[in-house]
Amino acid sequence: MAVAGPSIVSREPFPERGLGQGWIQRAAESVFSVLFPSDCRLCAAPLLNISRLPVCPDCLEQIQAIRGKVCSVCGDRVLSSYAIDDASGLRLCPVCRRVERPFERAVAYGSYDGGLRELIHLLKFNGVRPAAGVLGRMLAESIAAIDASFEQATVLVIPVPLFKGKRHQRGFNQAESIARAALRHLDGERLQLRNDILLRMRDTHSQIGLTSHQRRENMRGAFQVAGSAAVAGREVLVVDDVYTTGTTVSECARVLRRAGAARVWVATVARTMKLASKYAEVGIDEVNVAETA
Repeated sequence: MAVAGPSIVSREPFPERGLGQGWIQRAAESVFSVLFPSDCRLCAAPLLNISRLPVCPDCLEQIQAIRGKVCSVCGDRVLSSYAIDDASGLRLCPVCRRVERPFERAVAYGSYDGGLRELIHLLKFNGVRPAAGVLGRMLAESIAAIDASFEQATVLVIPVPLFKGKRHQRGFNQAESIARAALRHLDGERLQLRNDILLRMRDTHSQIGLTSHQRRENMRGAFQVAGSAAVAGREVLVVDDVYTTGTTVSECARVLRRAGAARVWVATVARTMKLASKYAEVGIDEVNVAETA
């Protein structure tokens, strides 16, 4: 499936015009920078172009998709020596060779660090809503990577819900905002957004610093399906902003599977790469050992 648009953000602040109007554009940029002084929220460079997103084009261009060998199921990076394909040709990481995930595959656009991490934080914690459009295009690329694996004519797209108190405090659900932006670049008839099926029944504690067992206990009973008939026999795509340990999306997938979903997929904008601190990407098919900082 093709994703609309060849790039995430255009460098041109205005449509192409005649050479005689170039001075108008420069004058407008100068006036804008004087009347509305602002800096890029990622690198602090002055912003000269009129934009609803306070991030410069250079910072956006530096956000790259994940490269190198990754697990076909969970999407984590794997070393060549551990990249063992199973009987069906899937490349599995050591964890996915031992544990059966409740979802078919989890895909992500980029690694949860650097500019991508900061861009997600602008939306999630600073309420910079225009960031959802850029993040949505990235999510669309992730979804396009697994589109050919969908078997049904329509797939339910379900954002990971927020607890009602947290949603009221934040004013929006970042996963839903990103999902809506992503669907503008995809087949809107085949992918159907549903934010009324999966409910968050209680607020959960931060997962930071918890063991894997504590994370599972923290998420246990946090989600509930509003009506099993809506998902019975259906393919479901769970979307979120970040895949960290996979505990949250796995719990969502388990609840949906228990409600009768035929298959559950996961797509996120970013993913925490567990090997990122030890291994550096040097090419599409090669990962070399590097010293940790």
